[in-house]
Parts: sequence; structure tokens; C-alpha cells
Amino acid sequence: MSYELQALIGTRELLTLAAAEVPAARVVPLAQGLALIPVTSAVLAALQGDGGVRGSGGGAGFGWHSDGFELRLAAWSKAGPIACVEADYFGGSGTQRAAVWADGGIALGPLTIGEFEPSPAEGTPISRALRRIGARIEEGRVDEFESVGLGRHRSTGGWAEPTG
Repeated sequence: MSYELQALIGTRELLTLAAAEVPAARVVPLAQGLALIPVTSAVLAALQGDGGVRGSGGGAGFGWHSDGFELRLAAWSKAGPIACVEADYFGGSGTQRAAVWADGGIALGPLTIGEFEPSPAEGTPISRALRRIGARIEEGRVDEFESVGLGRHRSTGGWAEPTG
């Protein structure tokens, strides 16, 4: 079974403001007052236009967005912390990357865990990013990832689908 995600995560209020600048963006509520914007090809295309070269990865090292994308994250982060996360798993092995922007700059990361690497004692990159933006582990849950509900869909496209 596979799991892949490219998303922005922050408070619902912050992502609602961010989405107002990106017509293709869809804000999906998560638990604990957080929300997610799935970074679909349409969202990515809208965010690439602020400068830099598509795929340059900027200072955070993400291969799928530009310096302009990171400039937009930096601007939004002045209103509150925002995480950029990616995960790609198949059959239990895979990779994760996460970074958090706050107060106009990178505040955490980029954090990466590669295929077949053990999870660090302090948590996976996504759980650490979630913790930095205010998520907490709920009783009976394994980590912040599970606590906010990131297992609800198995793909970025699943998050982007309207719910009925």
C-alpha cells in the first residue's frame, strides 16, 4: 500500500488567508485547529510564479518548488507558522521531508528521513513539524501525524477531492 503527500499545514485561519491568494488551493480541516492545503499541480503552478526556477528547491531543499514558493511561505509565516511537508511511502518504506516557516524565515528544518532509515527518537520530520506549529500527541495515538488525522487520505489527490 502506498502513501504520498505534498502539503502545506498551518492553522485554519492562516491557510484560509493563504488560499485567498491561490484560487486553486483547497483548505481541508484537520484536528487540533490545524488545516492542510494539498499541493496539487494547479496549486504548485500558481505558487511557482514568484521568482526562482521551478524545481530549484530554494533554501529548504524541496525538489518540487521554487525560490518563489518559499518567498510566499515566508510572507505567510509572518502571520503564523506554516509547515511544508512531503511523504512518499510504498510497502512500509519511503521518505519524509518537512520544514517550518515562522516570522518570515525557516524556523525548523529542512528535516529529512530517507528510505530504510530508522525514525529518529525525536520523531519523524512531519511529526516534528506538526509539533512546531502546535500539534500534540493525543491519548491513545502514536504521534502528531496520527493525532491530527494525516492518515485520512493516502494521496495528495485524495486530500484535494471535495467531500460531500
